[in-house]
Amino acid sequence: MISAKLLQLVIDASNDGIVVAEHEGDDNILLYVNPAFERLTGYPAVDILYQDCRFLQAGDRDQESLDRVRQAIADGRPCRQVLRNYRKDGSVFWNELSITPVYNDADKLTYYIGIQKDVTDQVEVQREVTELRARVAELEAQLKTPV
Repeated sequence: MISAKLLQLVIDASNDGIVVAEHEGDDNILLYVNPAFERLTGYPAVDILYQDCRFLQAGDRDQESLDRVRQAIADGRPCRQVLRNYRKDGSVFWNELSITPVYNDADKLTYYIGIQKDVTDQVEVQREVTELRARVAELEAQLKTPV
């Protein structure tokens, strides 16, 4: 079995943000964030521990992917979604969030493990590809139209 010290070193060394949140009613209270989460979001742990993690969406909570995350949490099941999040400085980043519920020995949901990965570059490239495809389709349609 892996020691607690080694496990802490591994989690702290991760390039992806890792959080542990406790499920309390409608809230998921952050109990732990690793250094990569602090770098990704710009929020030091001391400023955000024991708060619900909704602060990452600022006022931007009308996202389909957030609805899917909320439903997965309500159902107590794992989920992976890409969300629009905001850093402490207000800048936007796209976050691939993977959440996994953790149950205690009595099979009661107690925690969630969240892993965040910055996928901003991939989202922006996909948006550009979609826009270019639409532009190509427009140009093709113009070429087919008789003069």
